[in-house]
Amino acid sequence: MNPIKVLIIDDEEDMRNLVQMYLENSGFKCVHAADGVDGLRKLQEQDFDLVILDIMMPFEDGFAVCGKIRTFSQVPIIFLSAKGEEWDKVKGLQLGGDDYIVKPFSPGELVARINALLRRTSFVKNDEDTMTLGKINIDKKGRRVSVEGNNVPLTLKEFELLVFLVQHQGQALSREQLLEFVWGMDYHGSLRTVDTHIKTLRMKLGTGDYIQTIWGVGYKFEVPAT
Repeated sequence: MNPIKVLIIDDEEDMRNLVQMYLENSGFKCVHAADGVDGLRKLQEQDFDLVILDIMMPFEDGFAVCGKIRTFSQVPIIFLSAKGEEWDKVKGLQLGGDDYIVKPFSPGELVARINALLRRTSFVKNDEDTMTLGKINIDKKGRRVSVEGNNVPLTLKEFELLVFLVQHQGQALSREQLLEFVWGMDYHGSLRTVDTHIKTLRMKLGTGDYIQTIWGVGYKFEVPAT
């Protein structure tokens, strides 16, 4: 089995080396990038299982880099930054990041967060690779979604949320369940995170009432009757 391959994008060489040491001691394989431009190039040239992304970097900051990554890849992204304000965390997650860790951090927490994120993103590999539900086609292996043949760009979290709903179609799922199974038990955000992602997902799918609101409970996925 090949080791998990991680791209570390950070302009501080000491920090890159420190993160690499922590991760390689836990069995990961690491590649460095000293800025966002180099990181984007390496992501387009190589396959990675995870990206660790700093925010304050020359040329392009981590927020801009994350936005560009999401135009061509759904690779899991963890922000690792000294910027610890709530607004920075919210912005990073809204742009498509999957987790946010504030410097300084403990090596145990970093490895635990990575493993938790990889567990959450691996469930899409457990069932059949493609599914067609009404006008929606989901390619789980390629992490792509299309509606009537037109590609629908989703963030990783939107994709995970859609797949989880589909895998439990017809079942009313509470916001608490969705937050726990899609974001993970260690996620400290509010239930409004679920509502925001559902709203965006409905807008992007743009066809039919596939995701229904179950008042007093949460949401369920169901193919509309034709």
